Amino acid sequence: MSFLTPQIISAILAIAVLLLAVDTAMLRIKIRKFTRGKTGVDLETSIRSIGAEMKGMEVFKKEASDYFKNVERRLGRSVQATNTVRFNALKDGSGGNQSFASAFVTEQGDGIVFSSMFLRDRVNVYSKPLSKFTSEVELSDEEREAVKGAKEKVGK
Repeated sequence: MSFLTPQIISAILAIAVLLLAVDTAMLRIKIRKFTRGKTGVDLETSIRSIGAEMKGMEVFKKEASDYFKNVERRLGRSVQATNTVRFNALKDGSGGNQSFASAFVTEQGDGIVFSSMFLRDRVNVYSKPLSKFTSEVELSDEEREAVKGAKEKVGK
C-alpha cells in the first residue's frame, strides 16, 4: 500500500494552489499600492509628470546656455583691465608725479589710453584709441607702459 494515494496528492495540490492564489493576491495588493503611491497618483502619471519636468529643464538649460553665451560676448567687449602710470612731465624734476597715462582695455586689447600732462602753466589731456593693444597714433613711453601693464592684467 502506497502512502501517496491520488486523494492525498490531490489534497496537496489543492493546498499548493490555494497558497499560490493567496500569494498572488498579496502581490497584486502590493503592486496596486506601489503604483498608486502615497498621494494616490499612479505610476504612469508620475512618470509622465517627471517627463514633462525634464522637458522643462531642457528648455531652461537652453535658455540659460544662450543667456550665458550672450553675457560672455558682452563681457568680451567690456573693460577687463586698467593700468595707470604716474610720471613727472617737468624736465627740472619739480612738481612731483602729477602727470599720468591710463589704459582701459578689453580682453582682446581694444580700448583707449588717456594721458594727462601737468605743466606749470597748463594741463594737456590726450586720448588715443587701442586695437589689439596697439594704436595707430604714436604712444609715449608712459602710455606704452600703461598698455603693457593692462595687457599683463588681462593675461595676454
